[in-house]
Amino acid sequence: MKAMILAAGRGQRLRPLTDTCPKPMIPIAGKPLLEHVVRLLASHGFDQLAINLSHLPQLIRDHFGDGRGFGVEITYSFEEQLLGTAGAVRRMAAFFDEPFLVYYGDNLANANLTDLWRAHQDHNALASIGLLWMDDPTNRGIVRVDADGYILGFIEKPQADEVFDDYLINGGTYVLDPAILEHIPAAGASDFSHDIFPALLQKGKPLYGHKLKGQLLSTDTPQRYANTQKQIAVGAFQLP
Repeated sequence: MKAMILAAGRGQRLRPLTDTCPKPMIPIAGKPLLEHVVRLLASHGFDQLAINLSHLPQLIRDHFGDGRGFGVEITYSFEEQLLGTAGAVRRMAAFFDEPFLVYYGDNLANANLTDLWRAHQDHNALASIGLLWMDDPTNRGIVRVDADGYILGFIEKPQADEVFDDYLINGGTYVLDPAILEHIPAAGASDFSHDIFPALLQKGKPLYGHKLKGQLLSTDTPQRYANTQKQIAVGAFQLP
C-alpha cells in the first residue's frame, strides 16, 4: 500500500533546533520523529512511501536511504519552493495509481491506521479524514460530521465561542482516492484543509470523517514538542 509523508516544512517555530535539523528529524526517545512515523506506517502495511523534502534534505536521505532498512521503499520529492500539503501530493500524481494515505510528518501517533483505511473502503468517499479529540482545538481545525460520519464542514482555528461540545479535530491523516488529484491545481501551492477539502464540499463530493483509535501528539511548537517528550517519559503515550 502507498502513503505520502509530508516532511518539507522549515520548522520556523522550532528554531534554533531546526537550523541544523529538518523538522521531522527532531529527536523523540532517542530516534528521529520521522523514523517513528515510518515504522508506524510500515506496521499497518504501508510499504511504498513518498516523502517530500525541502530544508536540509540530505540529512533525511542519508538516514533512510531507499527505505529497505526500515521495511519500506521510499521515493523522495524535493521542493525548491514549498507546495503546501495538497500541492506536494499533486506533484507526485504519477506515484498514486490506487487509494493512498497522507500523513503530516510533524505528528507523532500510535493510531490504528488500518481502521482508517477500512473505513475509507466502506464509505465510498473521495477522502477520509482521521479525526480525534484534543483538549484545545483553537489552533487547529475542527470538523462537523453528520450522523453517518460524512463531513458537513470545517472551522479552521476556531474562536472559543465556535467550539461545540462534541467537536473533533482534523488529525492530519487522510486516505484519498486518486480521483482527488484532479481537484488539486497542477501548479503552485495549495492546502488540503484551507483549499481542497472546503472546495470539494461545495461541489457536493463525499468526504468521510473517521474517529481515530489511538493518540496523536504534535511537535510543531516548542511547547508541543516539550509536551510530547513529557508524555512519552511518564508513560502516557506508547510509541508505535
